[in-house]
Amino acid sequence: MHECVGALVYIRGVFASSTTSTTTSMAPTEEEKIGDECKQMLLSLPKERGWRTLHLYQFQGFWCQAAEIQSIITFQKHFQATDTDIVLATIPKSGTTWLKALAFATVNRHRFTTNSKSHPLLTSNPHDLVPFFEYKLYANNQIPDLTTTNLPDDQPRLFGTHIPFASLANSIRKSNSKIVYICRNPFDTFVSSWHFLNKVKPESKAQLSMEEAFDMYCKGIVGFGPFWDHMLGYWNESLLRPQKVLFLKYEDLKEDGVFQLKKLAKFLGCPFTLVEEKNGVIESISKLCCFENMKKLEVNKTGTSIKNFENKNLFRKAEVGDWVNYLSPKMVERLSRVIEDKLSGSGLRFKVFP
Repeated sequence: MHECVGALVYIRGVFASSTTSTTTSMAPTEEEKIGDECKQMLLSLPKERGWRTLHLYQFQGFWCQAAEIQSIITFQKHFQATDTDIVLATIPKSGTTWLKALAFATVNRHRFTTNSKSHPLLTSNPHDLVPFFEYKLYANNQIPDLTTTNLPDDQPRLFGTHIPFASLANSIRKSNSKIVYICRNPFDTFVSSWHFLNKVKPESKAQLSMEEAFDMYCKGIVGFGPFWDHMLGYWNESLLRPQKVLFLKYEDLKEDGVFQLKKLAKFLGCPFTLVEEKNGVIESISKLCCFENMKKLEVNKTGTSIKNFENKNLFRKAEVGDWVNYLSPKMVERLSRVIEDKLSGSGLRFKVFP
């Protein structure tokens, strides 16, 4: 195993790692990799069995893994937002990769046309083009240099995160930076999460049965959950400050991608012109970023872009309503009650069938 140390710099629109490597004979667990100060803090936090790692810890009101806690603390302490920054926020397995591709292609459409054979999305995974705060930029106690971007002055920086709204760095919440949030109906989100985490878990960890995972999910014990708190944090902020937070739903994007893309571009301050609409630019971006196209690209069949997760595991079905093939009537009834109880009165509703 190679243990890497180094810094992250922004080069030509992609965050790259400048590292040196040392070889060790045994791979430490994620909890063993964190610093002593963070290890000490973990002793005081509530913990439950993890889905992928040994434990999930309740930190700042949400559940996450030990390594994520260390990264989030570093991010909160050091990240300085600018007014032109764009943050793409999601709860895991709700369209993160898709949103990153769409936002990157939309914001950069004048730099990289969708019919170009050298478009970055053809050779780079969306998570490399729009890096996570907690998994890449501030992982392993790194403090990236984000001042040198090689971007035009009017070009925004794009970042991704699963962190709940209340735990974002103060500079994001207080600046004029923009946040785009997407979520997915909890039924499909659960099924997708269960499949994904069982694929990427260490071989040494026993597989989590669907029944065990479902019970934890309904109790809110899932990465960055409870899912209802995560959704409502961004939902309520989008109602309070619609110029700050754009709230999107996976199902709406699947149903009418062109309309949702127009909404996204307008919110980001780069609306499509009538000429672009006439020339099919919106449709071409939608096609470039669609699940079928992204899944077949070689860059998304090989390699890793998030931690050591293989890129191919980021693309499964991307269907609305696939949960009917996995959840029993009793499970559906229980999760329906949870959703009704937790989201009641918020105005947030989901389409659970195609």
